[in-house]
Amino acid sequence: MVDVTGPQVRYVDCGCLKVASEDLGARLCEIHDGIAAVVREHDPLEVAAEKVFVHRNPLAAIKLGQARGAALVAAVRAGVTLFEYSPNEVKQAITGRGHADKQQIQHMVRVLLGLARAPASDAADALAVAICHGHIRASRLRLARVAGRRA
Repeated sequence: MVDVTGPQVRYVDCGCLKVASEDLGARLCEIHDGIAAVVREHDPLEVAAEKVFVHRNPLAAIKLGQARGAALVAAVRAGVTLFEYSPNEVKQAITGRGHADKQQIQHMVRVLLGLARAPASDAADALAVAICHGHIRASRLRLARVAGRRA
């Protein structure tokens, strides 16, 4: 989670949900409830997520899609606006390259947020999506102001 004010991006929090259940339904409920608790605690205005991508393992892709759906429903149910970005959009926004590897993402997230150490891979990915959204949102606002002056 980051706070974006103008060009400034400030680290707020990050982490990974740990689910204990073996049963799929219970796991999805744990994901939903965990994200709902984070949304209640931090009260974000917007949520950014990585768009679904095709995975080599179809079963893994289905499980990831189900987990992602549970997480997004929790945020949207709380009234938070959802934005989605492709993996390449996120990598481009963070590293300047659309095909950066995980270590590059972790390094740039640490640098951009001024962290003492790089966050865990999954947390760095989530922070990268948040930073990407902040940059793109700020650019859209600037463009809208410029377009408004021309009208």
